[in-house]
Amino acid sequence: MKKLILEHYGDTEEVLFAGGFDDAIIGFEPNLWKVVYSRNECIKIMVKEGMDEEEAIEYLEFNTFSAYVGEKTPIWVETFDWAL
Repeated sequence: MKKLILEHYGDTEEVLFAGGFDDAIIGFEPNLWKVVYSRNECIKIMVKEGMDEEEAIEYLEFNTFSAYVGEKTPIWVETFDWAL
């Protein structure tokens, strides 16, 4: 998905990506010029890296999902894949 975003919307200078979460990208919001990530997939990535789910959620909520890094800060969405 990252490759498609770069092909269609510009280079890494124009689009802000969250390091380590490429597999959690679910789209791009062209009006706001922001990469869209699945919160659930980010949690899964952190669990694969050795955190338990609760630790991953707490870490991501504090350090990633609530972080503001400028006007191109990514969008973190709840995909409700756990509810299906």
